Formats: sequence, structure tokens, C-alpha cells
Amino acid sequence: MVARDVNGGSTRTIRWRQPFARLCRQNDGSVAVIFALAGSTLIGLVGGAIDYARFASARTNLQSAVDAGVLAGGNALKLVVSSSESIVGLTTQTIQAEAKAGADAPVSIQVTVASDKTSVEARAEQVIKLTFGAFVGMASIPISARARASVVGRMRLCMLALDPAAAGAFNLERNAQVTAYDCALYSNSVSRSGMVGRDGALARAQTICSAGGFKDDRANFTPSPQTSCPVIEDPLRNRPAPPVGNCVNLPEILRLADLLTGKSKGNNVIATPFTLDPGTYCGGLHITKNAVVTLRPGIYVMKDGPLIVDKRATMTGKDVGFYFVGNNSGLLFDKRTTVDLTAPTTGAMAGLLMAEDPSVALPTDPVLAVDTLLGDIVTPTPLPLNASKPMRTYRIISDNTRTMLGTIYLPAGRLVIDSQRPVADLSAYTVVVAQQINLYEGPNLYLNADYNRSSVPLPKGVGPISGRLVISQ
Repeated sequence: MVARDVNGGSTRTIRWRQPFARLCRQNDGSVAVIFALAGSTLIGLVGGAIDYARFASARTNLQSAVDAGVLAGGNALKLVVSSSESIVGLTTQTIQAEAKAGADAPVSIQVTVASDKTSVEARAEQVIKLTFGAFVGMASIPISARARASVVGRMRLCMLALDPAAAGAFNLERNAQVTAYDCALYSNSVSRSGMVGRDGALARAQTICSAGGFKDDRANFTPSPQTSCPVIEDPLRNRPAPPVGNCVNLPEILRLADLLTGKSKGNNVIATPFTLDPGTYCGGLHITKNAVVTLRPGIYVMKDGPLIVDKRATMTGKDVGFYFVGNNSGLLFDKRTTVDLTAPTTGAMAGLLMAEDPSVALPTDPVLAVDTLLGDIVTPTPLPLNASKPMRTYRIISDNTRTMLGTIYLPAGRLVIDSQRPVADLSAYTVVVAQQINLYEGPNLYLNADYNRSSVPLPKGVGPISGRLVISQ
């Protein structure tokens, strides 16, 4: 090959091919060494890129797991009845589940809960094995992640299903709704279906938590329920029961008023306008036939019989509480009725609109005590999906039960709501703690939290107040 000087100098011939040809004819191994060195460098670069990608992916996954863990722990921390041990357990369990670590790369976790229960912090460490790092003396590399969730304010319970093991302890079906924007909906059941939403059911709350699982069958729960939450103790278990006195005898005129229009089933029947005094109603109380009954302030004990309001009757009362005792006790508010109730502000049932004796052996459905000949046909109460023990039935079918101000505490009871209109939406606040809570057929149970509009006190351990969660890394 000939090359010329571009500046017009002499012409010189450069023999390019001869040196290259001699290199190719070398047989002393130098070429192999050169290619081996170049190949090793190339493999090292590729291997390093692969190991780095694996390291980065593992680090991101671990951080996401820790974030999810402190989020779960922080939401449970909002519940004032949660213990530090339960928060640590829930946070650790969530991180382990989200990290999905294999046996060859276990995750070590350390969780700390602040002494004032305002924050939960977690740190996780993991050793990642490298595929190509061994070639440069680095067979593995440690990674770590940390996060902290701080509670600004504190959230309390506004609904708790106490059943420890039954499927559907909290169960919404067929377009039923629960609206509880400022508080927590909680199920203590460890069943995989402890919380159930079906057929267009809707739940809205600040936190939704199940000690077991959540069965979603075309439901919309917002936010998505957290599962495997810690079981919390009944916050009202130490409330003393009100006294159960001698049986009240109603005036004879009330019995005659009922006879004039056909004798009704049950004891203590009121079928005419009347103002009722508190006391112990043996055999229960039956308000019926368009009667308008006003309750004077005090405690009304339903002993061995249900409280029934049916056939277009109306029952109203302020500063009143109901206590249910005996196998035949319970409650039924039928469809075309009006009920307006506010809990006591003082006394043995301060803040409690309803409470019951936790002992029951062979409960009966209040529907059996309703005479359907002269009124609406009351369908049998839907059966629970499962039950851990016998339960009294407290059923609201009424489409005009819009004020239920106070706390409903039914540790051996099942609250069943199958009306088609809002329930308790006009109440300043409503809290429900029951063995089971089951809604059907399109009602919307409101659990409001406007305490400034009410002088009814919140029982200790329940009731929502504002709270939000802040996460930092």
C-alpha cells in the first residue's frame, strides 16, 4: 500500500499487511494470551452488570417489604387497644411475607415501637449471593433497608367483630354498605374468610383490618383490608352490667287497647300512643299497630324476651339505654317503623345505647315473636356463614332508623341489618362492638364521628378520632 504526504512531501510506501501477517503466523501463545485477557475482562464486565442488577432488584424488594411492614404496623398502632408486642409481630410478619426470601437468603428483622406508641421503626438485613463476584473475591454482598411510620393523631375503633374464628364475622352482601370515614373497621376472626364482601358490597373507612383473611367476591372495600392483623381484646369487657330489677307491670288499658284490634303476640304489648318508664320488662316489649311510644330517660331491661317494633309503630327516646338478658332476648325493628334513640350521658350505661349479658345458651330469633297476620311478612333472619358460639339476634329492617347515637355493645350478639335505607346516618356518632356484624340487601350503616354535636360520652377504648400515618426511610 502506498501513502502520500498531504503537504506535498516525498512519497513513501507503508507495508501494512506484512506485520499483521506475521502476527497471525505466531505460534508461541502470545495471541491466545491477549485474547484470554480481553475475554476475561469482557466476562467480568458482563458478570458485574448482572450481579449489580440482581443487587439493585433485591435492595428495592427489601425496601418495599420494610415499607409495607411499617405501614401495617403503623395502621394497627392507631388502635389504642393494640399492644407493642402485637405491633412488632404484625410488622415482622408483613415484612417476611412481602420479602419472599428463600432459604439461601434469609432476612433478619428488627422492629422497635416507640414507648408512647406514636411510631414503629423496622430495619431488615439480607445477604445476597453473587454469581460472578466470586471471581474477584466477593461471593456475596449485604443489603439493608429501614423505614419508620409515625402516627399523627390516633385512630380508635368504631366497629369490631369479636368472633375469634368464624368465617364472615364481618360480612357484607348484596349491595350492603358501611361508611366510616374517620375510624377503623376491624374483625378479630382468624378465619381465612373472617371478613367477607360479596355482590357489590361497599365499605369505606380510614382503616380496614382483619385478624384472618378477606374474601372479596365482587366487593369494593376502600382502603383494601389489611390481613393477619393482631387480635385485640374486647375494649368493653370490663363494663359493669346495669341492675336487673323487678318486672314492670303495664297499665291494664294497654292490654285492652291491643285486644280491640286483635291480640298481638308477646308480652308487654303497646298498641296505642304512650309514654313509657324505664325498668325491667320481663318477656320483652312489643310496640306495634301504629303506636307512637316515647321513652323517658333511663335503662330499659329486656329480660327473657325481645324488643320488637313493628306494624308502622314509632319509638323515640333520649338519654336511654337497653340491656338484654336471657335466651329469648334480642331485637327486631321491622320495615315500616320509625326508631330514634340516643344513649345516656350518665349512669351505669353512659355512652351505651345497647348492651347485653354475655351469657347465652339457646337463643331464639325475635322473628318468631312477630304476628304477621296483620302486618308485613317478616322473612327469617339470614343465617350466619359460621359461628363460634350461640348468639342473640339484633335485627334492623326498618327504613327509618336514622338516629342511633351511642355505642352498641353485643358481646354475645349478632347485629343483622337488612333494610334498604341508611341506618344511623343522622347520628353524631355510632360505635358497634358485637360478636358478628352482618349486612344484607342494600343498607348503608353510617358510623359517624362528629363528637362536637353530642354530649353522649365515648366509652373508653372505642370511638374514632382523627389520625394519619407518615412514613420516612
